[in-house]
Amino acid sequence: MTPETLTIGELATRAAVTPDTLRYYERLGLVPPPARTPGGYRVYDSGTVERVGVIRKAQALGLTLDEVREILRIAAQGTPPCEHVRTTLKRRVKEIDARIAELASLRGVLAQALTRTRSLPLVGACVCGIIESHDLATTGVVSGLRGRLSVREHGTAFRRRRKEGKHA
Repeated sequence: MTPETLTIGELATRAAVTPDTLRYYERLGLVPPPARTPGGYRVYDSGTVERVGVIRKAQALGLTLDEVREILRIAAQGTPPCEHVRTTLKRRVKEIDARIAELASLRGVLAQALTRTRSLPLVGACVCGIIESHDLATTGVVSGLRGRLSVREHGTAFRRRRKEGKHA
């Protein structure tokens, strides 16, 4: 190998990733396909170390690999992608804030359920009294259940199958 090229192992070591990660980045189009030796081995330009570093730093900022690919595409066109990155980061902050609010709401529901457990008797006729006594309508935490059976519907269906001798 010439000083300007690196094998996949050398690149992986310098970039602090695994060779599998490099192959994955290549499949996703984040790293350009490397040249090949006559024996089929990948040989990378030494500049790929910096590119992998940018990818890893972007991921550390919470960007998805799709977002990273778009940033690299913009940069490849000769346009600084900083404004795009700023917009993407603002959007991600809003998404995280929404998720934090959702989790805080869920935490409140869980704390109420725990408090309620002190007064609930253990009953063998249901799956779990704690779960089945939970009222979805009053909590407002149903976004995570979208497209699924509600807890009550699932519990009822489970009890019915159990009585019939069928297990879920």
